[in-house]
Amino acid sequence: MFEGLFGHAKYASISPKEVKAKLDANEKFLLFDVRTKEEYEGGHIDHSISLPGQIIHQAISRYARSKDAEIVVYCLSGARSSRAAGVLAQLGYTNVKNMGGISSWPYGTVR
Repeated sequence: MFEGLFGHAKYASISPKEVKAKLDANEKFLLFDVRTKEEYEGGHIDHSISLPGQIIHQAISRYARSKDAEIVVYCLSGARSSRAAGVLAQLGYTNVKNMGGISSWPYGTVR
C-alpha cells in the first residue's frame, strides 16, 4: 500500500503481468487510462476506458457505482496514474491499484 502525501490516501500497486492475468481470466474490474483522449486514441490497453486524470474526480461515479469497486489506473510512465490513484483514494474508493505506465505494458495495445 502507498500512503499519500497527507497520510490518508491509500492505494496499492499492481504489475502489468497481474493486470494481464485479470484480463485473460475475464475478471470484473475497471481499467482506466488516465492519459489525454489523444494519447488514448494513439494506442491503449484493450478493454481500458479513457478517463483523463484532470476529470477523474468529476467522472468516476459514472463508472464506479460502489466505493469498493476494483479500479486499476495507468498512464504513460506512472506519474499521472499515481496522482489519479491518490485522488480516487481521497474520494473514498477503497480498492484502487496503480499499474504505472503503459510504457511497461509488453502485451500489445489497440487503437
